[in-house]
Amino acid sequence: MADLTAADLYINANCINIDDWTDADDAKKLRIVNVAGRTLTTKYAQYTIPDAAVYEYANELAIAFNDTNSLQQQGVASFGLTGVANFTFKDWAKTGLDAWIPEAALDIIGEANGVKLGKRAVKWVTM
Repeated sequence: MADLTAADLYINANCINIDDWTDADDAKKLRIVNVAGRTLTTKYAQYTIPDAAVYEYANELAIAFNDTNSLQQQGVASFGLTGVANFTFKDWAKTGLDAWIPEAALDIIGEANGVKLGKRAVKWVTM
């Protein structure tokens, strides 16, 4: 089971934008940490995944799946609240769980395993 106290301490001390993490209730935080850990251990199965990498990624997922950004994940292009605010989402915004893995998490995993990890991936190109 995830240690939410350790996650809170790490995120509060090491991450810049923590508002979405601190606004989440414990049940949502637990789900986020579980998804972050599962995604990292699946994607980087050959490496040891330090807790700090999971917490860095969990904070990014809290941002990605906050109340406003969740609408974008569900396909909403824009919406407005009369007299309050209007939101328009960019077409190029990140999609998928892998897209939200921060460089800091990759650096932590790489350092723990003596490798250099990056976000670059081999892609097919048709000419």
